[in-house]
Amino acid sequence: MSDKYENEAGYAAAKARLIKEGELHRLGVAHAKHMVAQNLHPEVLLHGAVDMAIAAVQARFAGILAAKTAGMGGGDGSGLGGILGGINYKALMPVAITVASFISKRRLTKPALAVGTVAAAVAGWYYRRKRKVTVTY
Repeated sequence: MSDKYENEAGYAAAKARLIKEGELHRLGVAHAKHMVAQNLHPEVLLHGAVDMAIAAVQARFAGILAAKTAGMGGGDGSGLGGILGGINYKALMPVAITVASFISKRRLTKPALAVGTVAAAVAGWYYRRKRKVTVTY
């Protein structure tokens, strides 16, 4: 007779354990459904897409800069790679978007392009001048 009660106690413990596992499974499924619903909001999808695009551009830009810096003979952090390599693009993007929005709202696109062109020309002139100045002994 004691064997019967021991089996019933074992069955009851196994049943209680299975019920608790089922509750935990149902909670996990409900949590996953809520996470999927949250992650399908347009803001979250856009944020993820922007993060992935920025990471891809940053990786490509870093590869180009590393190749150009190696070609310049500088692994010392000087030159174009040293200046632009340490930029945190995720921190810089809100500022860039604010500036672009300001330029767009004030209809300053043509003057901004003119200033950018002049700045690029001056930077190119300075870069070429710096490359031409070499000391030969």
